[in-house]
Amino acid sequence: MAAQLNGGAASGGRRQTYRPMAEINVTPFVDVMLVLLVVFMVTAPLLTVGVKVDLPRTDSPVIQGQDEPLAVSVDALGQIFVQDTAVEITELAPRLVAITTNKPDTRIFVHGDKAIDYGRVMEVMGTLNAAGFTKVALITERPRAR
Repeated sequence: MAAQLNGGAASGGRRQTYRPMAEINVTPFVDVMLVLLVVFMVTAPLLTVGVKVDLPRTDSPVIQGQDEPLAVSVDALGQIFVQDTAVEITELAPRLVAITTNKPDTRIFVHGDKAIDYGRVMEVMGTLNAAGFTKVALITERPRAR
């Protein structure tokens, strides 16, 4: 019994060479993208307002709207925030005009901490009104069920 190792009559005398696969396996890529999509879908609603503000309670109705409002917050120390960025009162109007691309009908929600002086919240609202913003609303918490 004799055997030939490199080519022979059985393989036609040609040596078979290794050829790399030209296709990319996208299944792991799709799996990773779907996991990232789910993570972003779960965390996106939690990122709306990052400033901790203790809101007062009221019985007012819920404001309905289609567009995403801009949030201005005043924390317990009197610091003013546009979304998550701290700003001075003198920078508030120019910053909001730049963000809204000079659209005064943009909805702005003012979150005022219940421990802060009422005058500080009114100062912020007066600044927004002087800048030409007409849709400014105070945000409160809903009362607890009794």
